[in-house]
Amino acid sequence: MSEPPKHLIDWKFWRDDDIRLVLELSRTVKHNRREYQDRMLGNTLVMLFQKTSTRTRVSFEAGMTELGGHAINLDWRATNFTLSKVGFETRYLCRNAAILMARLKSNADLTEMEKASSVPLINGCCNLYHPCQALADMLTIAEDRNGKVAGSKLTYIGVYNNVVNSLTSISAALGVHLTLVCPIRNDDAIDHESRRRLLGMGHLTETLDLETAVSDADYVYTDTWLDMEFFNDPKYANEKEQRCRIMMPYQINAELMNKSRARIMHDMPIHPGFEIAEDMVESEQSIIYDQAENRLEAQKAIILHLLQQRP
Repeated sequence: MSEPPKHLIDWKFWRDDDIRLVLELSRTVKHNRREYQDRMLGNTLVMLFQKTSTRTRVSFEAGMTELGGHAINLDWRATNFTLSKVGFETRYLCRNAAILMARLKSNADLTEMEKASSVPLINGCCNLYHPCQALADMLTIAEDRNGKVAGSKLTYIGVYNNVVNSLTSISAALGVHLTLVCPIRNDDAIDHESRRRLLGMGHLTETLDLETAVSDADYVYTDTWLDMEFFNDPKYANEKEQRCRIMMPYQINAELMNKSRARIMHDMPIHPGFEIAEDMVESEQSIIYDQAENRLEAQKAIILHLLQQRP
């Protein structure tokens, strides 16, 4: 009987050694792209999107193509996932693909896919986790520090969300000190297990003292204050207004960064004038575009690792 496939739902479910291995693989792939151009020859990646996407779609499709494989894009609304059980449709996809990637609104649907999947499943983002983004973030830090991620100080400013959960879990494995400045916290959105682990390691600081958190940071990271699918939805206008009122004092801007040499990070899409001032996106301290570019190499490394195509 064959072993069950390995999935990526979040880094908390992986061994620390494997997380370090896939990070190093992402660096190797980034600097030796030609050596990997046929590793996925004859393999198909099926990508399922319920949430909108720019970086996840482009980086996974371009990544699979550059590895010599093929990627199929499926819009949830144009499939029979809307008509049938998630598990049934997932089982069918596995008969056609070597690997799946799903970007879904609900972690519950992702869990149902995981249970039904006979091939590796990658979480391209859900309401609880964003592991692919977290790997690209750590790759960005590694590239900025000559490969030395451990000991770096990362300050996240924003709403406690899926990005925070995955940053928390991956930071524990890689020895990153994470400082959270999160005035808005919904208890249902917090992965308490990952949070407790990082806290127990002495690598988590939680504060609302913004200036201190930024002045001591190597990297300052922010994200949207409202889930991207709701940001321009009139039904969420009141919540958006309330969140903006709370969060505006925590905007990344020139005044805040004036006394800090920290690099600026953002997972995109960016809402200039809200979580970050527009001039900060293009400032000398910004590594936002490098961070976004690194999604490509991170996705390649995840695919290669899950399909056991290691160097």
